[in-house]
Formats: sequence, C-alpha cells, structure tokens
Amino acid sequence: MGSVCKRWNEIVNSRRFLWNFSNILSQKPWYFMFTSNDNPAGYAYDPILRKWYVFELPCNLTSCWFIASSCGLVCFMDNQTRSQLFVCNPITKNFRKLEEPPRLNSSPDYSALAISVDRKSLSYTISIVKSKQVPGDFIQWDTSIHVYNSDTQSWVTLATEVLRGWRGGDESVICHGVLYCLIYSTLVMGGNSNRHGLIMYDLSRTSSHASLMGTLIPVPCSLTCGRLMNLKEKLVMVGGIGKPDRPDIIKGIGIWVLDKKEWQEVARMPHKFFQGFGELDDVFTSSGNDDLIYIQSYGAPALLVFDLYQKQWKWSQKCPVTKRFPLQLFTGFSFEPRLEVAP
Repeated sequence: MGSVCKRWNEIVNSRRFLWNFSNILSQKPWYFMFTSNDNPAGYAYDPILRKWYVFELPCNLTSCWFIASSCGLVCFMDNQTRSQLFVCNPITKNFRKLEEPPRLNSSPDYSALAISVDRKSLSYTISIVKSKQVPGDFIQWDTSIHVYNSDTQSWVTLATEVLRGWRGGDESVICHGVLYCLIYSTLVMGGNSNRHGLIMYDLSRTSSHASLMGTLIPVPCSLTCGRLMNLKEKLVMVGGIGKPDRPDIIKGIGIWVLDKKEWQEVARMPHKFFQGFGELDDVFTSSGNDDLIYIQSYGAPALLVFDLYQKQWKWSQKCPVTKRFPLQLFTGFSFEPRLEVAP
C-alpha cells in the first residue's frame, strides 16, 4: 500500500493507522524457522491462515545468538562476546543496536536473555543473567543480573551473588515484572533427579533483595530442554520428562504453569505426536506467546503447535524447507507480528 503514492505511504506509516491496524487484527504469534547457518533467511508460520512465508531478518542475526521476544520486538545477543545486542521488529524490519551491558562477569560461561514490552507505553526492559565459574571451583558460580531500560537507555546491575551448588544457564523470562531464571545443580549424584530449579527476582523493587537461593522453586520432575515463556502473564514451562533410570532420555514432553510457587501440569504431549519427534531425539526447542506454544525438534523442520486455551495439539502446515544433509539442524522462535512497536 505504501508504494502506491506518497500520500498512502504517509497514511500507512502514521502512528494512528499502525495502532488501529494492529489492534483490529488478531495477533496470534508467528513462528520463524531457520537452519543453523549464517543465512538470515527462513520461513515464518502464520497460525491463523496456516501458511508459511519466505521471511528474512533485517540483518544477519541468526548465527549463534540468544533470542528473546515480547509484544512484536525481538532481542538478539551474540554467542561469542555476550556484549552485542540488537532489538528489532521483524515485520517492519526496523532494528537498533544497544549499548554494551556491564562487563561484570565479563566473558560469562552462561548468559540468559529476556525482554518485556509494556503494552501501553511500548517501552521495554531487557535483562541478562550472567553466570561464571569461580576459578578452580566447579561448585561455586558468580551470578549477576543486569537490566536495560529503553526509557533511560541505560543498564543497571541489580544483583551479584555467588551461588553454591548451582549455576545459571541460558533460560530466563520476565513475567508480571518478575524475572525468572532456570538454574542447574552442580552437585548431581547418582540418580538424583533434582537437577534444576527456578529462582526469581522482582524487577520493580529498588532495595536490596534477600539471597537469590532463598527464592528457589524446584522443578516438578527430571527435566531436559526446559524452556520458560510468558503466556498472557502466566509463567509457563515446557520440558522433556526424563526417565527415572535414564534422566537424559525423555519419556514425554510436559507443559506446566506456575501457580503461587507450585507447578501445575496442564498438558502432556500425546504419544502419537511424541512419536513424531522420536523417543531418542530428546533435543528440541520450544517458545510461545499469547495462547500458543511451538515445539520443534532440532533435527527436522516439523513444527507442533499447542493451544493452551483450547488444550489442542496439531501439526502446522508442512514447512517448505527441506533437509539437505543428515546433520543439518533447524531452530526458531515465536514472535508477535505487530506494526506499531518500534525498537
């Protein structure tokens, strides 16, 4: 529409048009699938029309990046230095490079990225949880929380703590103004299934907090490929359920919602869908927004969709991408297709 004439271009790029347009249309999240290489192109799945579109990010952000999304914006962080950050709107192709986060715990062993957009003001908050092993001591890990505010365009360090027996990972999410982060036990012995936990930090508080470990919530089972997501301000976790004798081999995939520090299982993948992933192929990714959760094996372009509201499982339309060699890997992330949100 914008290419018709200058007047139409002014209209479709006006704030009023973009706001009305985005609020009239259903904003079910799309899923962007790409192969793990240096090509920023891939395919985006629209669950309303059940169609795949050839899709390309505005710059090369698909190679070894941490990715988080919220309300139309997607945040990327590089895997090497953990200091380059970009925020972009995949639909409008607008993007912005952010200033580097604090170098406390520089070159961390693990980093967890999260973003949260305020749907009224459209300002956003980005958090990074850095975790670095104390030299010569695998039991103790330096952990720090850093937060960026788009209004002030600056970073603050909210917490620094040495976790004993636990380390951070690469999975976190912001929900209702609270930062949640999965942590992993460094004291796993024998058949101990308590290998994961959840810690939280209230981002609205400015005073000092108690110990992060004081907020620890155990996960409901032996977990693999655990992912956290914010679905309409509900904290949801998706993960593979490990076998009691072989926790590294999953017997199913479950979905839980956190309710007053208690996990409630809301769904478990039916066996007929689980077979589509292959029992021994226990490496998968998942992400979600609104009421939809997308689950995808790294080894194939098949995409499974779960509707949390309707409690329905279904495969997406077949993705046009084809697997060209046996070890080719696929991954992706979900995002809301919105026009009015700017990075």
